[in-house]
Amino acid sequence: MKTTRRALDALYDGAAVLAAICLVLLLVVIVLQMAARWTGIPFPGSSDYAGYLMAAASFLAFAQALNRGAHIRVSLLFNALDARKRYWAELWSLTIATAASVYLAWYAVKMVYWSRKLHDLSQGQDATPLWIAQMPMAIGAVILAICFVDNLVTLLVSGRDNIRTENLEQSHAE
Repeated sequence: MKTTRRALDALYDGAAVLAAICLVLLLVVIVLQMAARWTGIPFPGSSDYAGYLMAAASFLAFAQALNRGAHIRVSLLFNALDARKRYWAELWSLTIATAASVYLAWYAVKMVYWSRKLHDLSQGQDATPLWIAQMPMAIGAVILAICFVDNLVTLLVSGRDNIRTENLEQSHAE
């Protein structure tokens, strides 16, 4: 069980590292876009690339953000409940979130499949094959679904999910 936990945490951390790399690449694209404007050199598709990188960074970071307690949760309501009611509220919310994330992952992967099969290109100046731009989002959606399933199973087995609570309390005033 500890090996599985370590592997899942490594998956979430690895996706977060890829998200950070996407953010650095986003910065590079924006700086290059500014330099291109100043020098009069065309940089077609730079806005599209920035959008692709932002979507990739967001979706790849979702799973780690969830387990670190950085997502918005209804902790005020959960804290008002006694232990038994809190368990059932957590179970209900994780079940709904798991179903929604699996649904999102399924259709994100399906979107990549059909974009590749139909040779769909972006509408921007870059004419990038859309499946390439959609792939990081689909991977991130699948990892998020795995994370929600992981938290739901952990809650059912141990009575507690994997979401760290120390970050939940500090975010109320931010």
